[in-house]
Amino acid sequence: MKEEPAVRGGHRQNFSIDADRILHSLAYSRYIDKTQVFYLIKNDHITHRVLHVQLVSKIGRTVGRLLRLNEDLIEAIALGHDIGHTPFGHDGEKFLSQLCQQHQIGPFLHNIQGVRFLQEIERKGRGWNLSLQVLDGIFCHDGEIHSQALEANRKKSFNILNREMEKKSADPMLDMWPMTLEGCVVRMADSISYVGRDIEDAIRLGLIRRNDLPAGCREVLGDSNGTIVYRLVEDLVANSLDKPFLCFSQKVGESLKQLKNFNQERIYRNPKVKDQTGKVRIMFELLFNRYLNDLEKGNESSDIYREFLDGMSPDYKAKTPPAGIVRDFIAGMTDEYFLEQCRKNLIPQVRTRRFFEQNNRK
Repeated sequence: MKEEPAVRGGHRQNFSIDADRILHSLAYSRYIDKTQVFYLIKNDHITHRVLHVQLVSKIGRTVGRLLRLNEDLIEAIALGHDIGHTPFGHDGEKFLSQLCQQHQIGPFLHNIQGVRFLQEIERKGRGWNLSLQVLDGIFCHDGEIHSQALEANRKKSFNILNREMEKKSADPMLDMWPMTLEGCVVRMADSISYVGRDIEDAIRLGLIRRNDLPAGCREVLGDSNGTIVYRLVEDLVANSLDKPFLCFSQKVGESLKQLKNFNQERIYRNPKVKDQTGKVRIMFELLFNRYLNDLEKGNESSDIYREFLDGMSPDYKAKTPPAGIVRDFIAGMTDEYFLEQCRKNLIPQVRTRRFFEQNNRK
């Protein structure tokens, strides 16, 4: 993080500044139309990414307040933790990762991409100059990995963070722990925020019924999102207060893991949810190759030039290979913008009846 004299003399703390910068970033504004779980479904009450990060922030700050931690740091990490997500959620991430590996630039991981967006891509390559603790929390959030307990890995620097991201890219299954308890709180809050909310969305869409939830989970955690969140937060705080680590009780932690497994089987892998996944995969492949071809041929009329590379810093252009530029452009798209680009670039358009206006004829 570079020193900024104009900021240092102001009334705001560093982590509060980081939260504001993330909140006002272009990447944050695109959360509004990014899939959380369910995509290509017309339902205004289904959770989108923007609501998810707000829920993580709210739950995280509640836990942090009770544990006497830094709420500004928690808010900054929570608001930025999913900023690297692709359109169409984890399916989009998987498809983009496969394409990246085919082009020898390594797998795509949204937590690493989130750090890259905020430090290397936002503000036309200048980045936001965020604190190490915030970037580390975004990188280490991994809410999909179940954690009974988390302890801060405090001995980190920017160099260590960069090495950890390289290791994670080489082995995506590595479990990296945050350097602060605040980062640990966000990672726990991520799981707390989505596990019950996804159940409510699935019930609303008719995928499951409330009494389908495992009986043991209903007994320990309840069967509604509100009750699940309350009991998880209460248990986490009760078992973590005045301790150098965070943990759930054994009973609650096991019930949370069981509920996550239920969600995987009955919601995330449900064939009804995946009925358009094959089409989305094809669109990712075609659009990726179209943009890569535009870069290789220098087609400056392409939107990858006009809407992404225009005004981008020379440093970004110099150190990012063509496939990496395509990765960054696609990863930043909303669901709707992605579909718009597919319609524009992949679907034949009906033209006017004449190739030239009458007055251009010879």
